[in-house]
Amino acid sequence: MTDWTDIGVAADRVLAGLVAGLELEFGRGAGEALAARFLEAEESDFVWEARMCERWLGAWEPQGDEALELDRVAVLGWLDGAWFAGVSIVDGEGRAHGLVARRECPSEREAREAYAALR
Repeated sequence: MTDWTDIGVAADRVLAGLVAGLELEFGRGAGEALAARFLEAEESDFVWEARMCERWLGAWEPQGDEALELDRVAVLGWLDGAWFAGVSIVDGEGRAHGLVARRECPSEREAREAYAALR
C-alpha cells in the first residue's frame, strides 16, 4: 500500500522534527532559533530536498579549478511555510552543490510563474 503525503505537510513535518530534536538536545525555546540557523547554513541542501519540480537549465560553468561537471537546475517547492522558486547547482548523482538564487513567493501560483521564468 502506498502512503501519499502533500509536499507542504511533509516539509513542515521535517522542520517540526528538526525543531523537536534540537529542543530535546538544547532545551525548550532553542529549537526554532537553531533550526533557522541550520536552514541558513544548509540552504542549498534544504531547497534541493524540498523541491516539487525541477527543470534542467544547462551546464554550470566551473569556478576556478573545479573538475566536477555540474548543472544548473530550476526548482520549485515548499519550505518552512513558504513557496519558492530557485536555481540549484547539482552534480550528475543528484547532489546539491550550491544555490544560485531562491525567491520566496506568497502563493503557489506566483512560485510557478517565477519557476517558469527561470532561464
